[in-house]
Amino acid sequence: MAIMDTIKSQIEDNAVILYMKGSPNAPQCGFSMRASQAVMACGKRFAFVDVLTNPDIREHLPKYANWPTFPQLWVKGELVGGCDIITEMHESGELKPIIEAAAPEDDSEGSAE
Repeated sequence: MAIMDTIKSQIEDNAVILYMKGSPNAPQCGFSMRASQAVMACGKRFAFVDVLTNPDIREHLPKYANWPTFPQLWVKGELVGGCDIITEMHESGELKPIIEAAAPEDDSEGSAE
């Protein structure tokens, strides 16, 4: 499967997916840490992809999304944004209802890799 097809499939197959550096429990940069904490605070299951261990995704997702940086939060196939947008939405209370409406009932998180 071509890398763009893999990215498309990950985004379509996961209601909430966070592309980040590291994992939610072990983020590898401050931006990924802030973003994953905001998403985790919503209390719903979400998928994640560690772009540090997936160099093809790290290289091609910015082209797919037309968004140059990581982390990237996708909900129901739509790009929500990066760290600043995620953090602002969390602080204003906008993020939780979006995540709750999209996320499966299962409260565990998982990797989409």
